Amino acid sequence: MSNNWKKLSTETVYENPWIQVQHHEVINPSGGQGIYGQVNFKGLAIGIVPVDAEGNTYLVGQHRFPIDEYTWEIPEGGCPEGEDMLDCAKRELLEETGLQATRWTLISRIHTSNSVCNETGFIFLAEDLTMGIAEPEETEDLTLKKLPLEEAYRMVMDNEITDSLSIAGILKTWILKYSPAP
Repeated sequence: MSNNWKKLSTETVYENPWIQVQHHEVINPSGGQGIYGQVNFKGLAIGIVPVDAEGNTYLVGQHRFPIDEYTWEIPEGGCPEGEDMLDCAKRELLEETGLQATRWTLISRIHTSNSVCNETGFIFLAEDLTMGIAEPEETEDLTLKKLPLEEAYRMVMDNEITDSLSIAGILKTWILKYSPAP
């Protein structure tokens, strides 16, 4: 399909080590002049759905500053440019949960909110787990919750889990593990 947007100008209005915010003057698909705001992420979003031999998964709970809510999520974090996605996933899983896995499967690629940002997320299924000691970053005040994957699936369906990486990862894992292929 063709791109029916035309950029007339682009200005970076804010930037930090993780994001860049751009203001675009545009011609929209209908031919009218307008503006478009865009957030560019300087890395990838990485999510991990750990599943143990008994069919349990692990969620992390934390207060999320932008939405001012406490949320339950799969372990996740940012993958800086130049870092291998799988290495990042292993690091994030250990940091947030203390878990290590010997079997890793890339199960999804998503765009987290493609109407306003370019963030791409990758989600891994982590299996054959062993428990160690969590090493959260100083910005993370996490609660770890072990629960059956079925309960995490129910939390998604009941809107108790609202994070996009978590929803995609839990639903995809549920389908891969428990639903027959069409």
